[in-house]
Amino acid sequence: MTRADDPHGDQPVVRRGPPLEEARAALLLVHGRGASAESILTLAEELDLESIAYLAPQAAGGTWYPHSFLAPIESNEPGLSSGLRRLATLVEEIEVAGIPVEKLAILGFSQGACLTLEFAARNPRRYGAIVAFTGGVIGPPEAPRDDSGSLAGTPVFLGSSDPDPHVPVWRFRETVEVLTRLGAEVTPRLYAGMPHTVNRDEILQARALLQALVVT
Repeated sequence: MTRADDPHGDQPVVRRGPPLEEARAALLLVHGRGASAESILTLAEELDLESIAYLAPQAAGGTWYPHSFLAPIESNEPGLSSGLRRLATLVEEIEVAGIPVEKLAILGFSQGACLTLEFAARNPRRYGAIVAFTGGVIGPPEAPRDDSGSLAGTPVFLGSSDPDPHVPVWRFRETVEVLTRLGAEVTPRLYAGMPHTVNRDEILQARALLQALVVT
């Protein structure tokens, strides 16, 4: 049964690729609103990289938090905090299995991209890579951020459409600033007129970052 204060904590994790103990790197994939762990795992086929363990957690009801990522933080609780804890738990599992965080990438799309970016900003370390397809850090406009720590040169790819119906360009640019201030090496890409989807260039950008984790 789903706990009211931790709705995502008991949800399944769908896996592809080798077991963590045999993998050279790991990729956490975080699905968008109304989607599923299975649906975002289709990206594993497009990335087409062996020796990576793919893990995709499922959100309760297909939604990590109920409202816009620009809504007041408290209105998106307890889903938001539960989702962030779920990612933290999986990062710990991956490390315990013997994969260092420097060989871990986290990738999300849309609502999953927002959760991924917020997790990275709140838990800065030297990750293998952070990839966000159409997302931004979470919180209402002009809300102050007190992020501390360092992403220590973590490569980050941010892609989004211009314009996008859910992620304003101003928040995309704010996100670049937040992550750069935390010490990430950010590659931003805005695609004019792109639908709310993932394009081929974004896949290639992500693949290059992941490939670097398995060849070094």
